[in-house]
Amino acid sequence: MMSKISRRSFNASMGALAGLPSLSWAQGGTAVPQEGAQYQRLAQPLPAAAGGKIEVFEFFLYTCPHCYALDPLLSAWSKQLPADVVLRRVHVGVGAMHKLHQRMFYAIESMGRMGDLHEAVFKAFHVDRAELTDEKAITALMAKLGVDTAKFSAAFNSFGAQARLGQMAKLAADYKVEGVPALGVGGRFLTAPSMAKGNAQALAVTDHLIKLVRGKA
Repeated sequence: MMSKISRRSFNASMGALAGLPSLSWAQGGTAVPQEGAQYQRLAQPLPAAAGGKIEVFEFFLYTCPHCYALDPLLSAWSKQLPADVVLRRVHVGVGAMHKLHQRMFYAIESMGRMGDLHEAVFKAFHVDRAELTDEKAITALMAKLGVDTAKFSAAFNSFGAQARLGQMAKLAADYKVEGVPALGVGGRFLTAPSMAKGNAQALAVTDHLIKLVRGKA
């Protein structure tokens, strides 16, 4: 069962089982993931992506330890995706602090620096214990990571970054995301490590859902 989003904090307990040893869904006596158990079907399917791509959205928070634990597996998985599938990361959140981190994420994204900065930002939170509580601290981290701070500040404060907050909030709402990490698949399904009972299991369920979207399973 998903934990609810509150104004005070976006609940990360949806991934609470991600790092714990547990039986996989396959070991539980079923050969394939089950709707209502390992994944949920959206009552209202979302429009298909342009170009025929199957989009997999990772809903996450930089401050979420379970998202940090999933990230290396997800990154490795994404490198082996077929040509018709694309992974898109979506930083979510409801409080003022999360919105700062969202703007940081979308600034990095708009600068085309996700490839070299995404993991470094995660590490800053969870290894270096950086307290990124305001724009000054975030900009200082960017400088430490070798980012042009003038360009970053422009992107961080841009209309585009603000617009992305609204767009991605709507996407999370459309997918009925109530906790992180979570994976939305093809505008039709939602799964998570907490549903699948593990990070690797969640990615296996996602593979199955991609086949469902294609109509092959």
